[in-house]
Amino acid sequence: MTKIDCISKADFGTDFLWGVATAAYQIEGAVNEDGRGDCNWDVFAKKNGKIKNGDRATFACDFYHRYDEDLELVQAMGFKEFRFSISWSRMIPGGFGDVNQKGIDFYNRLINKCLSLGIEPWITLYHWDLPQALEVLGGWKNRKIVEWFADYTKVCVAAFGDRVRSWIVLNEPMAVAGLGYTTGLHAPGKKGVWNFLPVVHHLALCQAEGGRVIRDHVANAYIGTAISCSYVHAYSTNPRDVRAAKRADALMNRLFIEPALGLGYPTDAFPFLKQINQYMLAGDAEKLAFDFDFIGLQNYFSVVVKHSYLAPVVWLKEVPATLRNVPTTAMGWEVNPDGMYQILKQFEKYKEIKEIIVSENGAAFDDDFSENEVSDKQRVLFFQQYLAAILKAKQEGVNVKGYLAWTLMDNFEWAEGYSARFGLVFVDFESQQRTVKDSGKWLTGFLNETKTS
Repeated sequence: MTKIDCISKADFGTDFLWGVATAAYQIEGAVNEDGRGDCNWDVFAKKNGKIKNGDRATFACDFYHRYDEDLELVQAMGFKEFRFSISWSRMIPGGFGDVNQKGIDFYNRLINKCLSLGIEPWITLYHWDLPQALEVLGGWKNRKIVEWFADYTKVCVAAFGDRVRSWIVLNEPMAVAGLGYTTGLHAPGKKGVWNFLPVVHHLALCQAEGGRVIRDHVANAYIGTAISCSYVHAYSTNPRDVRAAKRADALMNRLFIEPALGLGYPTDAFPFLKQINQYMLAGDAEKLAFDFDFIGLQNYFSVVVKHSYLAPVVWLKEVPATLRNVPTTAMGWEVNPDGMYQILKQFEKYKEIKEIIVSENGAAFDDDFSENEVSDKQRVLFFQQYLAAILKAKQEGVNVKGYLAWTLMDNFEWAEGYSARFGLVFVDFESQQRTVKDSGKWLTGFLNETKTS
């Protein structure tokens, strides 16, 4: 591994992109303002026991009102790219039909502020917050969502395509299908393995259809989709564990990228996926594919799995990092920079992928806040180690073109509420005061090439 005290911004090249990533529902707040409709997370959060500590995103980081100062922080820290998502519920409160002009106006102000500061705006069309009006109609289980999503995308490109070049269609669709519709840990809280297949197929169709809409309406667009990826190890060399690891890899890393590349679903490693054919219509195999300009690779941890007879269909279970005597984050996720290197090398093998952007990477730790200073030495080390891993892969020929840190500031972390802090900036959620953490200061120095350790 490249020595972390030797890396510099210059090592990545002058055309390497550096930025931060955010998501609308996690930072905006203002859930009842300016015509925004309810989304599935608004409803989910009101159910007892679904969100840690009963937290809600009613105010979140109040980014809706504070985006000016927050974007000025982005600029001051030296980032040139800002990734944010569009709230479908803020744009089209009913999911389809009437468009909310005040929603368009907000994102226009946000985009124009980015541009005035010399920051390139990156739009994510869908980052998990589905209009509740569509959820009532079946949400991602309803085939009509392909049409709804295409229409929503057309509204976005018509409103913002004159100034925004970089687009990400979906964020981590596997999380939507697995956590939202199978285990019920995320909104909308549906449970049942038979929800999984139609949701996967409709997400994969929308992933490609969204790309086509952008390509047709935005000149010189740079189009990608963001896949959550984890390097998967087998717990042992036992053939059953090895097969379990291949199934896990098919689910976590191959399920959405391979259809987009025209390779179909990974039924070779996970035969259960053959049953998705019952949801496919004539022409769907071709409609799943789209020639993306880049793939957003998002990596937070590696996974070790073993065979299990207690988990029907997948026949595997994860061996938690907390039981393997390895470094972990505050969320119990393994800290393994070599996993980042390995998954980049794995994706390099897809010859159909043109470029890779690390569109999310970061960690939650228990920050030490005192006297307006935030010490987060573990996060500083995390970024140093993971950037060194990315650099190693890049030096070996992986065409990785950029890095977007997760995330700008502490926020509403989905089912974890406000208890998990990933930010480079500490947020006091009562006062909304922002304090740049030591990790943010380190990255500022790194980007301005004033220090590397």
